[in-house]
Amino acid sequence: MNDLQMLRAALAPEEPSQDVVDRSRHRLQNRISGGRVSRRRTGWLIAGAGLTAAAAAVAIAVMPAAPVDGPPVRTVSGQEILLAAATAAERSPEGSGTYWHVKVTGVDGAAAPGGYEYWIKPDGQSWTRGAKTGGRVSPIGAPSATPFSLGAVDLTLEQLRALPADPDALKAWIAEALERSDARTSAGSFTASDREQAGFQSLISLVSTLPATPEVRATAFRLIAGYPGVQNLGTVPGGHGLLLPEGERLVVDPATGRVNGTSVFITMDGAAYVVANPDGARINAEWTDILPA
Repeated sequence: MNDLQMLRAALAPEEPSQDVVDRSRHRLQNRISGGRVSRRRTGWLIAGAGLTAAAAAVAIAVMPAAPVDGPPVRTVSGQEILLAAATAAERSPEGSGTYWHVKVTGVDGAAAPGGYEYWIKPDGQSWTRGAKTGGRVSPIGAPSATPFSLGAVDLTLEQLRALPADPDALKAWIAEALERSDARTSAGSFTASDREQAGFQSLISLVSTLPATPEVRATAFRLIAGYPGVQNLGTVPGGHGLLLPEGERLVVDPATGRVNGTSVFITMDGAAYVVANPDGARINAEWTDILPA
């Protein structure tokens, strides 16, 4: 049984045993008859046996069951959701298109601060649309040789798609790239802690905003799942809410392997943007052939 099948099994309600059905039917009949079986109502109960059985089935679903009625419901962990998403991502087809399109909006559908939406061609040409462009699609300067930002590391599309899918190799590649980078914070050059945080945010970028291969996306999901403290926040619009170790939040659909919400994303210039709303922001990233006018 793979990760996705395990998650489906955990989320699917189990069928009640015959013993549970019989006892629930008996409780329902007692409630209908006021706690006693009346001889004058025997004919009604026999004539309506099919209805009573159907009502009992409904009662099983809506009435709180005593602990002895069945096994406890197992809570699905955040790690299991990420591992199921990894399996789905690995099986997803390769996308294709003329432009890589990323759009971030508020949870209410409004544009994110600054109107974060952009299109990138493989040759480095890029466009954006938002408040600064008056709602129009506008080109962003000259084409960039490295238009894709993996945290503090800028890459070409070829470099991005050549990232290793082996977990240890991917972690090592990101760590070495950050070590060689000239990334800085307002306090100066990256510290070891800064590089560790940037490495984790790089994994978030690989599953949310970058056109990585399905294998690399799956590996990034599994690496995130390996961090301690990942929590399942329950079902939310777009999938399952997850709380990550440093307080970041993701909305992951384990059936499709897509990230549909995030509280942090890497902008085109490599800066980490933290969404003020604690619910994060909606995010959509995919290949498209359409560049709006």
